[in-house]
Amino acid sequence: MEHNNAHNHTKNALVWFGIIFMVYVLLVAVGLISSGFKLASGGKEGAEQLFAFATNPFLGLIIGTMATALVQSSSTVTSVIVGLVAGGLPVATAVPMVMGANIGTTITNTLVSLGHARDKEEFKRAFSAATVHDFFNLLSVIVFLPLEMAFGFLEKAGLYLAQLFMGGESLAIGQFNFMKAITKPVVGVVKDVVHDMPTVAAGTIMVVIGITLIFLSITYIGKLLKKVMVGRAKRILHAAIGRGPISGITSGTVVTVLVQSSSTTTSLAVPLAGSGLFTTRDIYPFTLGANIGTCITALLAATAITGGNAVFALQIALVHLLYNVLGVLVIYGIPFLREIPLIGSAKLAHFASEYRAVALVYIVGVFFFIPGMFVFISSAITG
Repeated sequence: MEHNNAHNHTKNALVWFGIIFMVYVLLVAVGLISSGFKLASGGKEGAEQLFAFATNPFLGLIIGTMATALVQSSSTVTSVIVGLVAGGLPVATAVPMVMGANIGTTITNTLVSLGHARDKEEFKRAFSAATVHDFFNLLSVIVFLPLEMAFGFLEKAGLYLAQLFMGGESLAIGQFNFMKAITKPVVGVVKDVVHDMPTVAAGTIMVVIGITLIFLSITYIGKLLKKVMVGRAKRILHAAIGRGPISGITSGTVVTVLVQSSSTTTSLAVPLAGSGLFTTRDIYPFTLGANIGTCITALLAATAITGGNAVFALQIALVHLLYNVLGVLVIYGIPFLREIPLIGSAKLAHFASEYRAVALVYIVGVFFFIPGMFVFISSAITG
């Protein structure tokens, strides 16, 4: 018995060591993207020119949606966006991208619901519970993107909070030195390796390495955390769902922080709805908490940034958090808005359960075909 306990403690210690190491890899990766993008684009002006095509907010939204749908991780996409902002991508261009990441991340739990397709009633319940998250995130964009385009309130609020946290514009002097000290050597080694290459090629290679490392680190952080946390997460989920909206939102946030994946959180809830254990209305607040919990990765990534653009990296991470918190307060807080995702998901689930092809058309259309058409039309117009 004691031998087994000692073995389990050693195993857990190794898993936690792996998690800490992967968090370090994430921080290094963000530093690589920041340095590489700065190098490849020639600083802020070059970055603005490079992303001039995305200054149309709708195109930024679509890029965020498609990128997240393809890699199935909003944490990965928002961490990359943090790195790009640190490298000179304008925050105004990045705001619609993080909104799009929220839409793209909902594809995973919608795909999970297809596992219930054999049983008509079960599928209707599962598909409704999965797509209520989609409808909420789409409605959130409809409400907040026009307001952001008109007033830039998220960008301004994010900057105010970032400066508050960092003590004004004398950036990354105190609390962020530690991050710089532990990540700079590795970033420096990669810089030395690509030093003799042409500037754009060297910068591009650093960005590609950074994105690859972010993808790997977040994938492995998720896998390792599942080993030690999913049992705990399931217990929180079972205890909290159906006990009111505050409990649901809070537990959704906590579970997502524990497993570092909003897709995992919402996907855990879908089978519970499919089996009839909980209704879509019960699951709904839990998925909103997942939106808030997933912001922690971008906030963590922002701590890896030092220098003049550090405040902007923190700003976009805080914009993501503000956007998700405000979405819950406004849409879930106003009764008639709260009902729209429930009505939309129920109607869609009814059609999808009658005609299974509807589910496939919906997934391909919303996450790939419509965004792809927008990108094609936009590039044809600008080209």
